[in-house]
Amino acid sequence: MVLKIKYIKMRLNKALLMANLFFAVSALVLGQSNKYSWTNLPAAEIPHFRNDTFNILNYGAVADGITLNTNSINKTIDACSAKGGGVVLIPQGYWLTGPIVLKSNVNLHISHAAVLQFTDDKSQYPLVLGDFEGHPSPRNQSPITGFNLTNIAITGEGIIDGHGEVWRDIGKDRLIESDWKKLVASGGIISENGKEWYPSQSYLNGLKSKNVLNMESGKTLKDYENVKDFLRPNMVVLNGCKKVLLQNTTFQNSPAWCLHTILCQELTVQGVHVRNNWNAHNGDAIDVESCKDVLVEGSTFDAGDDGICVKSGRDEEGRRRGVPTENMVVRDCIVYRAHGGFVIGSEMSGGAKNIFVSNCTFIGTDIGLRFKTTRGRGGVVEKIFIKNISMKDIIHEAILFDMYYQVKADKKEMIPVSDATPQFREFYVSNVVCNGAEKAIMVRGLPEMSIKGIHLENMTLKTQYGVDLIEAEDISLKNVTINTHDTNTLVNIDNGSNIIFDNLKYNDNTNLLFSVGGEKSADIKVLKTNVLAAKKKAEFINGANEKSLKISN
Repeated sequence: MVLKIKYIKMRLNKALLMANLFFAVSALVLGQSNKYSWTNLPAAEIPHFRNDTFNILNYGAVADGITLNTNSINKTIDACSAKGGGVVLIPQGYWLTGPIVLKSNVNLHISHAAVLQFTDDKSQYPLVLGDFEGHPSPRNQSPITGFNLTNIAITGEGIIDGHGEVWRDIGKDRLIESDWKKLVASGGIISENGKEWYPSQSYLNGLKSKNVLNMESGKTLKDYENVKDFLRPNMVVLNGCKKVLLQNTTFQNSPAWCLHTILCQELTVQGVHVRNNWNAHNGDAIDVESCKDVLVEGSTFDAGDDGICVKSGRDEEGRRRGVPTENMVVRDCIVYRAHGGFVIGSEMSGGAKNIFVSNCTFIGTDIGLRFKTTRGRGGVVEKIFIKNISMKDIIHEAILFDMYYQVKADKKEMIPVSDATPQFREFYVSNVVCNGAEKAIMVRGLPEMSIKGIHLENMTLKTQYGVDLIEAEDISLKNVTINTHDTNTLVNIDNGSNIIFDNLKYNDNTNLLFSVGGEKSADIKVLKTNVLAAKKKAEFINGANEKSLKISN
């Protein structure tokens, strides 16, 4: 009897152990092994301000579009902060200004129908030591800056315009003929072949110089005066700030990146609109760099470069800083034409983790979900959770993971793994619909570092081409429908291992279901999939073994 009781207890303990293991694995798949889950998301504390209002009219501001109100606006901000904070009011009107410097406990409020217009007089923007892609850089002072502040905000339904068109060069092929003629008539310099417009000789000097975007040792800001116009400012730069709110305002026409937050904590972006021309190079909408506890919600972005972008510094300097962007929520946002809808990278050397993206729509972006890096970056991007994404008219890939950003992908080259080797792992993406893209999914890792742990579920993707999985490990596609216009090959696998296709659906007239290549390809499983709908199930090339693929129905 005693032995029987011990046996029963042993079986119960074993069952309990297996149950705990099951729930632990399930939690991992659902993103609940972390501190956060979809039911317990990171939260950012919203700043609060005193009720006192400081109207810029009382400090000499004039809304005639001619008077430069730089001093009046900055005096108002200083007075507000000195008295414990409150609201600095930009009332209805057209307010011309130079650079504005925020202060702690100040809410800069742009009234509905107010335009805060930054001047096109570049002499008003002195050279300062700033930041470019994670490196110290000489830059023109940004139109709006805040450094090491607490409790700050930019709110209101008005418009902030950065006059970016006077800072950027542009190609003739990116304008209609009438706009090109108007631009040429405005001044500037035309390239020898007549195809490029430059704002000034100073800009052209910078374009022809090397390393001008990085502050070189032993040089001072004065050494960069001859290339000043080339050192375009980001429009809003908030560095090292805590409890930040950007709410309801329209930010448009930035000289370079529009909203750039660095090393900030408790950052909330709600209901903002970013409008940059599609041809505004480096015209990112929002770049969240090495920030913690972030909420971006209910906002609309139309950008000349990436839409919603996560960064954390570049290469060795980014790794040395070692501050990831973490605990971030993005929800209920729309991104129109941009290089990517939601983006991580390529400057991600400090890493990124615990990021939740949901209920977003991308229309006309170059790429939908875009995760990019390259050798030399280092950094780990992990624990990324994405669901409920709608896409339409995506120009290239609907979903892209790429470790060869802006470099040639030489599959034969393998270099030793080091702290400069980037890593992508633990991505969970579900409930995605894409109506129109060149390619459904592309995952391209490095020979020395596969992209790992990419789990895609419940998707319908209508695209030109199907799926590429290159140097990829621990990849799963479950309940994924891929409706391709091209019916030659649905899935290309090159050196992929531990890959599961569960209930994969595709066109009935597909010629080849799987092309498997590479000696490292192994442990590829196909479950609950009608492989008979394809004319040919699989081919094995470039050293791949037929045993690498197992089909179970």
